[in-house]
Amino acid sequence: MFRVKYRHEFPWEPGMGPAVWRAADPRLLAGRPGVRWLDPRRIEEEPPALTEDQRSALEAGRLTAVNLRHPRREEALDFVTPGSGRKRVHLLAVGDVGGTLLTALKLLGGDVVSSVGICDLNEKTVARWVTEMGQISWPWDYEGLPEVEAVSLENLFDCDVFIFAATKTIPPVGSGVRDVRMAQLEANRPLVESFARRAREAAFRGLFIVLSDPVDQLCQAAWRASNLGPDGELDHLGLLPEQVQGFGLGVMNARAAYFAKRDPRFASFLTEGRTFGPHGRGLVVANSIENYDGALSQELARLTLEANLRVRDLGFKPYVAPAVSSGAMQLLLTLRGEWHCGSVPMGGVWFGCRNRFTPWGLEIETLALPEGLFDRLRETEGLLRALSP
Repeated sequence: MFRVKYRHEFPWEPGMGPAVWRAADPRLLAGRPGVRWLDPRRIEEEPPALTEDQRSALEAGRLTAVNLRHPRREEALDFVTPGSGRKRVHLLAVGDVGGTLLTALKLLGGDVVSSVGICDLNEKTVARWVTEMGQISWPWDYEGLPEVEAVSLENLFDCDVFIFAATKTIPPVGSGVRDVRMAQLEANRPLVESFARRAREAAFRGLFIVLSDPVDQLCQAAWRASNLGPDGELDHLGLLPEQVQGFGLGVMNARAAYFAKRDPRFASFLTEGRTFGPHGRGLVVANSIENYDGALSQELARLTLEANLRVRDLGFKPYVAPAVSSGAMQLLLTLRGEWHCGSVPMGGVWFGCRNRFTPWGLEIETLALPEGLFDRLRETEGLLRALSP
């Protein structure tokens, strides 16, 4: 792989964005990370002067930006290179979400997942899932699916991908809680922080995926906790910002598509639409990038946001679609180096968008965004800052 690097001491804190990223536009080398990165036309700062080699590399999609302010920048260069072969995945907690995710990974992940190690406080739960998954195979092709095995807390970060699917509490069906995700923040935040500190102690170099709610706030909490030194100050020696990704937007995208298939008014979403932002309040749905309709998009966003409540109205917890659409599917796309829905570090918050990991770094999709849509994204950015732990 041939990589040209643009090394610079960018004028923002190391945690405000990726330590290393693929610069698809010269303005991404100038503007402070934030939702402006989704539409570089809105970055007012002048792009830097590039050498001839760097400009040629940028035009060819081979330019890697390196933030010299990040103390782990050299390790970040190794992290961005997709490795060959299948990956070992470790999953914390096999409750409703974790068990469904595990099943999907077992069935769908044979090309990129070598094995899945599972850990749960309940040893019988682990034994049950190891046994059940061990008895799933194609006839006469007994090595085609990933192996599932128990993993101890001590070895939890001996893997390429760690998935945090644990939760302290979930409001029961019929409790009357409308914003279930935010109700989980105070309970789940100390939990994700404790495992983020374990990741630091283990010098974890893989992907730290957050699947528990509220996804975006827990990503920020995990990153921060892992980067606090013994004195309680940020030293940026823990998880890289791009090592932490939240998987919550995938199901929102799938839910928007669900309604678009059933109502011709929203049909443009299926070919021209996008979803942005958090897995919950602040979600932004665009019916179309080319022909954006604000009122139509907000109606589709409302239906998407309330889709989980409709399942709760039936008397069930809505965990199947999130586990598969947000969890398994986005992870497999990530490991294949393909575009996927995920929350990434953007201006000090984790913001959901279309992104992918490339040999040149994390790449965020850039688009020419209509004014009304960009205004909505700015509102959501502000909301996420206000809700950041």
